[in-house]
Amino acid sequence: MQKDGNTAIPSTPTGRIRHRRRSNEVVPDVSKANGSQMLVDDRGKYKSMLIRTYSSVWMIGGFALIIYMGHLYITAMVVVIQIFMAKELFNLLRKAHEDRQLPGFRLLNWHFFFTVMLFVYGRILSLRLVNTVTSDKFLYQLVSSLIKYHMVICYFLYIAGFMWFILTLKKKMYKYQFGQYSWTHMILIIVFTQSSFTVANIFEGIFWFLLPASLIVINDIGAYFFGFFFGRTPLIKLSPKKTWEGFIGASFTTIISAFLLANILGRFPWLTCPRKDLSTGWLECDPGPLFKPEHYRLTGWIPQWFPWKEFSVLPVQWHALCLGLFASIIAPFGGFFASGFKRAFKIKDFGDSIPGHGGITDRMDCQMVMAVFAYIYHQSFVVAQGVSVETILDQILMNLTLEEQHALYVKLGQILQERLVG
Repeated sequence: MQKDGNTAIPSTPTGRIRHRRRSNEVVPDVSKANGSQMLVDDRGKYKSMLIRTYSSVWMIGGFALIIYMGHLYITAMVVVIQIFMAKELFNLLRKAHEDRQLPGFRLLNWHFFFTVMLFVYGRILSLRLVNTVTSDKFLYQLVSSLIKYHMVICYFLYIAGFMWFILTLKKKMYKYQFGQYSWTHMILIIVFTQSSFTVANIFEGIFWFLLPASLIVINDIGAYFFGFFFGRTPLIKLSPKKTWEGFIGASFTTIISAFLLANILGRFPWLTCPRKDLSTGWLECDPGPLFKPEHYRLTGWIPQWFPWKEFSVLPVQWHALCLGLFASIIAPFGGFFASGFKRAFKIKDFGDSIPGHGGITDRMDCQMVMAVFAYIYHQSFVVAQGVSVETILDQILMNLTLEEQHALYVKLGQILQERLVG
């Protein structure tokens, strides 16, 4: 045994000194135990907050301006957002297999993207497009013909892409190519499921798009700030900086905001009226019972000195509570899913187009879940059940020329006349 300073170093029987190998293991940081560094302990959090706040102000301001401009501009915004989402996801798919790229496959991805876009928006906007061009006979007949053969056009565009894919198959790369083909379709489902329901909500009334979207923004901001100042208890391992304090604080904030915000937005007819065409003017309509205030008296169970003896509530505010509950408890799981997706690809963000936030997809993860729920909730619990005469006529007349519509009008008159005489 030999000594080096104050440390004993064992030696071998031959007299050679055997040095102990130093460990390469890094001592874990206590603040990052279990991979969960709390935002409240992050030294650079104030700089991050300023960048994030600055970006958020610009996004909210631009969003408010587009909402003010009306339905068509909001729909255009949704189209731009889904193009950026598709771009980010296609780029992610490409980076995951940079060593096996095939020329032309990126172009094939966009071929499928625009084919699905034509199909989805053709189905959603066809009736409104017909209503827009009714006064022009030539345009009306042209649009009617395009709508009549819309599904055929989309089908053959997809078949062209399908054949394109088959013709590009290469030996020893079949598994990789079919994997890319499947991922492309999954990306299209993710992007267009959200956007199709979002556009449908917009034309049912901007209110049904704006309220759910705003609740997700409020919940996200609330979770960030409550987690920023009070967050210490990890919520889920997929998102290390998510905390129970942020989740609970944001939930209360979102539910209260839903009730109050519905009362404010519900008083503007241009937000609540459905759009039947693709024009850009502001709307005026009967708001319907959901947006007419109901008054409740508080006498009998409040003190005499209390100044308010009556309050009014829009019936839609009770529906808003359900949307707020979903936005605060269920919709965040869209964000958790996105976090797991990013961890699978070992990336921090889907993109870097928004400073402090990441990419467009990072901002739309919860919006996708919320848009689908808002549409289903609206159709199930808000829209009057049953099919109206106007809806039936719109569906019938959409596929008829002007001459055929006139013939239908004459025929219906004859039938009604015969029944009255009989």
